[in-house]
Amino acid sequence: MTEQRDTSDFLQGDWQVRLAQVVETMREMSRQTDPQAMVLAYRKHMNQLMPVDRMVSLSRRGIDPPKYRITRSSIWKEEINPWKEKDRLPLLEGGLLGDLIYGDEPWVIDDLQPQPGDPAAKYLAGQRSLLAIPLYDRGVALNMVVFMRRQPNAFDREQLPQYVWLANLFGRASHNLVLASQVQEAYDELDRELETVGDIQRSLLPAKLPSIATMELAAHYETSRRAGGDYYDFFPLPDGKLGILIADVSGHSTAAAVGMAVTYSLAHASPGPPTSPGKLLTFVNRHLATRYTIGFGTFVTAFYGIYNPATRELTYANAGHVPPRVKRCADRSILSLGGARHLPLGINADETFTDAAHTLVSGDQVVFYTDGITEAFNPAGETFGLVGLDRALERCRNDVNELIEAVLAAVKDFTTGRAADDDRTLLVAKIK
Repeated sequence: MTEQRDTSDFLQGDWQVRLAQVVETMREMSRQTDPQAMVLAYRKHMNQLMPVDRMVSLSRRGIDPPKYRITRSSIWKEEINPWKEKDRLPLLEGGLLGDLIYGDEPWVIDDLQPQPGDPAAKYLAGQRSLLAIPLYDRGVALNMVVFMRRQPNAFDREQLPQYVWLANLFGRASHNLVLASQVQEAYDELDRELETVGDIQRSLLPAKLPSIATMELAAHYETSRRAGGDYYDFFPLPDGKLGILIADVSGHSTAAAVGMAVTYSLAHASPGPPTSPGKLLTFVNRHLATRYTIGFGTFVTAFYGIYNPATRELTYANAGHVPPRVKRCADRSILSLGGARHLPLGINADETFTDAAHTLVSGDQVVFYTDGITEAFNPAGETFGLVGLDRALERCRNDVNELIEAVLAAVKDFTTGRAADDDRTLLVAKIK
């Protein structure tokens, strides 16, 4: 049998030796990310520094008195993780250990004589000295660690303050690690849910771009988080016409994604093909404002246009959305489709949306976008703005995908690769 040192040896030994031991212990504690692994590593070091014959840990967290749980014991043959295997922990009531943990105070017993029938008798058997250290949480000893020795008078009361101090510092550290682990688990669960929301949201977007005479289309969709509030859609209409809708729900993440789904449902619920863009926006706005957004402070900006391939005319209505830009390659000018502007959807149920029209010519490149493009920030806090967008449109490109890539590259260069603060959607239509 190896020689047992007195538990005061560590606190009374050479300070340099003690410091080296403490530093090594703290280094190993700092590497731990799992509370169970940290407790086991700490216990290994403490057994080397202050050996005892038996150890028992107790908890009354979330338990009605006088009940308590045994969470750890050196007499167990198998380690139990008290945070993940709570149903395997013995639940006891009363007795010496119950009196100690509900007593809320440190305690030293020099001549341990357990009472017959004590519910914790097997944990106390053969031990003559006991040191009980409460671990406080919100001022109450919700946990306790109990050390025991076979010989009487084995614990020095002069060292009791240090024992209580060290044990509670470690107790707080392990509890904080438990909380951090729980927060991470909750975050991971939320992230999985948001990923599912994002997948559902993307399923509402067009699976492929429509083919229409005299127009070539390309699209880019990017959320700043798992899910977002940007939305674009296409509506095949009679006589070969095409409806083009782009919208942006206020806010971010799940709430915006729900608003996007509601907007999608309403846009597709419009009775029959709309005869004008203004009528579709009026329909969506009335239902949003009366049934969904009232009282929530949520709104939706939207631009809806109907393109006639025979005349190359775009008839449109605008509900507070950023006006599309038209790059006219014939004279290298840039135009704004800024007519027929009204309030965003969902603010005033009585708002009536009117139409405007613009005739496009061969070579025109129409850029529909959300404000996540123009309001992209650089490290200095400046926004990309219309200046940056128009600069990216200066050169006429033969392919619509090249134009999208040019705009995105300009945004990336301006922001120095900073992650998007808002959703970014681009639709490019080139007139053939």
